[in-house]
Amino acid sequence: MAFEEDLEAALARAFEQATQLYQRNGFQRRVGFGRRPALINVDLANAWTRPGNPFTCDKIDDEIIPGVQALLAACRRNGHPVVHVTTCYQVTDETKAATDMGLWHHKIPIDVVDQAKPELWAIDSRIEPVAGEQVLIKKRASAFHGTYLAGFLRANNVDTILVTGVTASACVRTTLCDGLAEGFRTIAVKECIGDRVPGAVAWNLFDIDAKFADVEPLERCIAYLDEVGGKSKAAA
Repeated sequence: MAFEEDLEAALARAFEQATQLYQRNGFQRRVGFGRRPALINVDLANAWTRPGNPFTCDKIDDEIIPGVQALLAACRRNGHPVVHVTTCYQVTDETKAATDMGLWHHKIPIDVVDQAKPELWAIDSRIEPVAGEQVLIKKRASAFHGTYLAGFLRANNVDTILVTGVTASACVRTTLCDGLAEGFRTIAVKECIGDRVPGAVAWNLFDIDAKFADVEPLERCIAYLDEVGGKSKAAA
């Protein structure tokens, strides 16, 4: 606990100095909210949200799941699109030429998320998809890389993506970066993003907010989803 408190204090000092530098040079601008949002939940599947797995993340039960539940409720009462993203692989034997793991398995143990074990890559039952919500399987870090996500969003006239999930340093970050590159307004929901390593969330959200997305509090995101509810339905 003392280590984490010291780390948070050190990061706060670093962010204060970095903010001055960024703002002098024109960083930390706002991309803003648009008129037609969608919620993208990244890798909130059992291998990441339940204990005892190599990918298990922190603050899932007390912060991330309750926050995503509130976002889902707002999307469902207003008819906003929801995409649940997970990761799994058909061929986890790295010696096979047909493996769909690429080279990522040389860095992290993605081979454990075998498609033959749906109990690992299934979306956490506490935020279980309902009829009409997409469940998208990705193979790489970004939810956009090699998937139909951008096309699905454009077909639904989406201009803003609210991104939650894990991890801040990898799949959430790359999804936000690619989302902005694809032309979507990118919003990172602060209380609904996690990681495994102390300081990783704070550092990545600070840096993402400076360059690739607006980091917004959960309460503001829920209010936004309700504010544009009627307009979003009318535009659909």
